[in-house]
Amino acid sequence: MRILTQKRFLLALVVIAAYMVCGLSFGSDVEVVDTMTVAEETAHDDDSGHGGPVLGILISLVVILLAAKLGGDIFERFQQPAVLGELVLGMLIGNLHLIGIDLFESFKHDLTLEVLAELGVIILLFEVGLESSVREMMKVGLASFMVAVFGVITPFFLGWGVGYVFLPDASIYVHIFIGATLTATSVGITARVLQDIGKIKSREAKIILGAAVIDDILGLVILAVVAGIITAVGSGHGDGVSSGMILWIIIKAVLFVVGAIVIGSIILPTYFNLAIRLKVKGVFLSFCLLVCFALAFIAGKVGLAPIVGAFAAGLILDEIHYTRFREKGERDIKHLIEPISVFLVPIFFVRMGMMVDLTTFGRVEILGFAAVLTLAAIVSKQACSLAIFDRKTNRIAIGLGMIPRGEVGLIFAGIGAKLILDGQPIVSASIYSAIVIMVIITTLVTPPALKASLLRGAKNAPAPS
Repeated sequence: MRILTQKRFLLALVVIAAYMVCGLSFGSDVEVVDTMTVAEETAHDDDSGHGGPVLGILISLVVILLAAKLGGDIFERFQQPAVLGELVLGMLIGNLHLIGIDLFESFKHDLTLEVLAELGVIILLFEVGLESSVREMMKVGLASFMVAVFGVITPFFLGWGVGYVFLPDASIYVHIFIGATLTATSVGITARVLQDIGKIKSREAKIILGAAVIDDILGLVILAVVAGIITAVGSGHGDGVSSGMILWIIIKAVLFVVGAIVIGSIILPTYFNLAIRLKVKGVFLSFCLLVCFALAFIAGKVGLAPIVGAFAAGLILDEIHYTRFREKGERDIKHLIEPISVFLVPIFFVRMGMMVDLTTFGRVEILGFAAVLTLAAIVSKQACSLAIFDRKTNRIAIGLGMIPRGEVGLIFAGIGAKLILDGQPIVSASIYSAIVIMVIITTLVTPPALKASLLRGAKNAPAPS
């Protein structure tokens, strides 16, 4: 495979030219957007020609979306997830100031881009919820449930311990949050490997994919609880929170998820029956997004992360609730939401990459912390195999399938970077960089390791008599 073809060379020249145009024509406008108030923006509209401040956002989107697609294409050509390409290109753009190019520094602090990125992660978790269903969760069986439990508890406490050892001067809440970032699994990578090697219907695949549903829920509940505790402490509840308050946060998180499932199953059929009476175009998609945004808003209002509400919305939207729309020929919600996701989600990942400070990679202590954190992330998921007692099941493959953190780990890190305690973010620049390294490595090692384990297991399996 030729990496540098004539078309790619010409495309690279176009990109470089676009960057130069950005710097010469709009560089000053982009920086102004960050610091202007609403009133100043209005005044600026009159002086900067047609478009005003929106021009800065437009050129930001041009750079970010182009970087996302180029990065995704490069990584997919090497059989790697596109999300890693988006992250890596974001890291490169965000650190161009190290070689004297400051054109894109304002992207990191642009409020509009931040809002678009937040919407992107809400849509992403909505999609993750749509891939699961309450009925599937009920069918996974005891094996999948135990795999999920072992695969959440062990990484949480091991990550907590790594944080305590490497960051002894940091708050206990920092250590706890580091543990939380290791809990949830990004099973999309595993599912792709299972499909590629024809093992998607195997017992191991069913256990892994079933456990992923519960794993996501448990991980989000832990995130909600930890973030709630940190927010409570940061709000002035002394040096800590009482056991009663912690219990209330846990109950609140569980009640929200369970309540959304129960109430949603009762209300949604009537909700969509009312929606189908409207004759305007796009009713089905709009009403599904209403459920997503409403639950995300409610989650935020009760002190949970909005992504918990978005995930719950996707979880409760089952096809059985909108059969009349399907009978009318409407496409599935997973297909309808895809164009929105293609636009918004890459903004989140590129922007997350921009927040990585590459200078921290030159510090030996940070690289050591990242290495041990990655090792903890890999080893701790092998505890999943302890929940499998059937000797005919490839327990090692199940543990390997639960390793990748992917987009979930980045989402957790992004939330931690916004949680403030004693005037400092829970996830500092160095911790954030270490988490990014962990996410990249766990995502890269899983496909070849899982493939080798499953194919070796199939080769060693006794032939049927």
